[in-house]
Amino acid sequence: MPESLTRLLSERYDALPLTALRRPAETLVVLLALLLARHLLLRFAEAQDLTAQQRYRWRKLSGWIALGLALAIVGPIWIGGLSNLVTYLGLLSAGLAIALKDPVTHLAGWAFILARKPFAVGDRIEIDGFKGDVVDLRIFAFTMMEIGNRVGAEQSSGRLIHVPNGRVFQSPIFNYSQGFGHLWNEIEVLVTFESDWRRAKAILERIVEAEAGTAPADAESQLRRGTARFLIAAGTLTPKVYTWLDASGVGLTARYLVPIRGRRGSEERVVEALLDALAEEPGIDLAYPTQRLYYNPREGKPRAGGPDRSGAPIP
Repeated sequence: MPESLTRLLSERYDALPLTALRRPAETLVVLLALLLARHLLLRFAEAQDLTAQQRYRWRKLSGWIALGLALAIVGPIWIGGLSNLVTYLGLLSAGLAIALKDPVTHLAGWAFILARKPFAVGDRIEIDGFKGDVVDLRIFAFTMMEIGNRVGAEQSSGRLIHVPNGRVFQSPIFNYSQGFGHLWNEIEVLVTFESDWRRAKAILERIVEAEAGTAPADAESQLRRGTARFLIAAGTLTPKVYTWLDASGVGLTARYLVPIRGRRGSEERVVEALLDALAEEPGIDLAYPTQRLYYNPREGKPRAGGPDRSGAPIP
């Protein structure tokens, strides 16, 4: 192509209106290049021997990097023709503050989650009364697989909960997974006043100690690592059975450590083992709310309208 024709096309290209062809064309080229680079990077990652969690992190990280590069490259293409960049940025900030208040808050929440790490993907958390396992973290919202609510004992309900990132600034976050990796579980048992409650307590202690297994030792090991970030005073980690009184009998509360996602199965094993053990104990009966008819002339004290020593009612 002659040099004069090349120079003419270049001059015509430089003279095109901003919205006509030049900047949209450059933007399209940049976006296509970034998409292609991300696609090739993901293909390379899939060819490696990676776990599902590692592949997920590759997808998320490559998406964030591509977005950042797109903003860094495309931005100057569109604002390069403005004579006063400071004025433009001021107008942009005012527009974001007024029209995009919630998205900006969610974006700040995303940055807070990445920087302070109140939770991470895979953690079990509770926020705004909703409980679940965090399965995804995006710029404007994170997603949890719901537990509880429709089902009992904090098992999965099968529903996904999408929570805006800005909620981390407005609501407390309960993290099951941080700390020492276990939860305290309590099981209450009520035996009659006539039962051998000490024997029942010993049986329950033996069952929960067997169920806890190595959980106290594992929790103590994780607790030592957790104290590098949190000042946690967990106290005694071994199982314990507490005694208390109820209107219907003597109460026993077993308190022991369970894995975060194993509470329901553990409770089932303890209850079944306890029922089997009590079935062989003739001196122990489980208590429940009952009603008793009290007839004072027959059962009361002699001076309170009951029978005298001979058994005859006092007139």
